[in-house]
Amino acid sequence: MLFFSIGTAAVAPGIALLTYFYLKDKYDSEPLHMVIKIFLLGFLIVLPIMILQRGLTIWLGENSFVDAFVISAGIEELVKWFVLYHMIYNHMEFDEPYDGIVYATAVSLGFASVENVIFALYHQATMGTLLIRALLPVSGHAMFGVIMGYYLGRSKFPGTKTTRWFMACSLILPIFWHGVYDWILENITQYWLWYTVPLMAFLWFGGIGKMYRANSRSPFRLTQAGRGD
Repeated sequence: MLFFSIGTAAVAPGIALLTYFYLKDKYDSEPLHMVIKIFLLGFLIVLPIMILQRGLTIWLGENSFVDAFVISAGIEELVKWFVLYHMIYNHMEFDEPYDGIVYATAVSLGFASVENVIFALYHQATMGTLLIRALLPVSGHAMFGVIMGYYLGRSKFPGTKTTRWFMACSLILPIFWHGVYDWILENITQYWLWYTVPLMAFLWFGGIGKMYRANSRSPFRLTQAGRGD
C-alpha cells in the first residue's frame, strides 16, 4: 500500500502538467487517445535509455560535462525526439504548430513520471522530496518538451525560415538546456537552488511565450474567428 501511494504521488505531477498543456490547445484539441499513447511511450523508452546511458558511461568514462550534455541530456532528448519524429511528425493529427508541444510534453512527462517513480521507490522519498522533484526535474522535462515541440511545429509549418533550421533547433536546444540543468546539479553541491530556480523560471517564461506563439500560428484560429467564435 505504501509503494502504491508513493508511486501515485510520483506520477501525479506528470499527469497534472500534461493536462495543463493539453488544455492550453485553444483551437483544435488533439485526440485524447493519441496523447495518452505518446505519454505511455514515454514510459517504454526508459529502459532503452538506461541501457544506452550505461553503455556510454562505460565507454566514455566519468566526466561531468559528458555526463550532463551527452549521457544524460543527449541520450534522453535524442530518444524522445526520435519517437516524436517517427510516430507523430508526419501523422495526420499533427495539423497545427501547438500539436508539437502537446505530443512532446506527453512523451517527456511519460519518461519523467517513470523516472520519478523509480527515484521515489528506490529512495523511499517523502512527500516533501516529491514536491521538490515536481517543481524541478519533472517540470524541467516538461519545459524541454515544450522547446522540442515548439520547434518541431515550426519545422512542419515553417513560414519564412527553412524547415532544417527549426528541425535542428528542436533537438539541439532541449539537449543544451537539459545539459545545463544536469551540469548544475552535478557540479554545484551548495546553494544549487540559487541556480536551478532562476533557470526554471527562465525556462517557464520562455515556454509560456512559445505556447502563446504556437497557438497564434494555428490555421484554425482564422477559421474560428471567421465563424465568430
